[in-house]
Amino acid sequence: MKDINKSAQIKLLISRIVVYAILIFLSFLCLFFFYLMFVNATRSNGELQSGFTLIPSGNFFTNFYNAWHDGDINIPVGMKNSFLVAILSAALTTYFSALTAYGTYVYNFKFKKIAHLFILAIMMIPSQVSAVGFIQLAFKYGLTNKLWVLIIPAIAAPSCYFYMRQYLEATLPLEMVEAARIDGSNEFRIFNEIVLPIMKPAIAVQAIFSFVGSWNNYFMPSLLLNKPEVKTVPVMIATLRSADYTKFDMGKVYMLMLMAILPVMVIYIILSKSIIKGVTSGSVKG
Repeated sequence: MKDINKSAQIKLLISRIVVYAILIFLSFLCLFFFYLMFVNATRSNGELQSGFTLIPSGNFFTNFYNAWHDGDINIPVGMKNSFLVAILSAALTTYFSALTAYGTYVYNFKFKKIAHLFILAIMMIPSQVSAVGFIQLAFKYGLTNKLWVLIIPAIAAPSCYFYMRQYLEATLPLEMVEAARIDGSNEFRIFNEIVLPIMKPAIAVQAIFSFVGSWNNYFMPSLLLNKPEVKTVPVMIATLRSADYTKFDMGKVYMLMLMAILPVMVIYIILSKSIIKGVTSGSVKG
């Protein structure tokens, strides 16, 4: 009996070692490229063209100064525009997706299943297909060079809706909604004060995805935003790289890429704490 228990403990120990080794390896792969970007941001254009290295150089502040004072871009304006688009898009995406998921989950109405399936069917349509018509519409009605043309479409997010619907089905008992109605709460108060706090972990997850997607979006802004005062960070990075390969400063490009990725990492860290806190509190209450 002791030999069986000892053998089981050894197998458990080996499995844990394998799992930790895989996690460490995957973490190394993820962090290695961030480190490599930082190293390249500290090197001059000549050093970058000379070859690969893992040792930081001493041109960090030079690259920062050159990128910040580049005549073709305005980094503070680009950061402000990207923050505005990303934050508002994340807020609209999560709120209205949660509201739509709540409506199709709680209410019984005609064509309820058809509406749900229709939203899911939209997920299978490539974004580039729908983008063609949207771009034509924007040019036809003079909607270009306006940041809100990138923000308002965030209301329609089928993949976010699907995630919210699945989360509601797993966490929200309909009896809780009925009890709130009996107590006299109106529908929007039920959603905003009862349902949204329950959905906090799901909202945090989708807010991360929406923020990162909007922040890194290059396709739509590059086609709809032409004026310098409305350009976002990805468009500015492309502007620095659009010149002749032998002439543009790679140090400035890597520096701008580093400045662009840092806000995303900060937002991710902040919302990740919210996810862990929400999941932990939910498990304690349950």
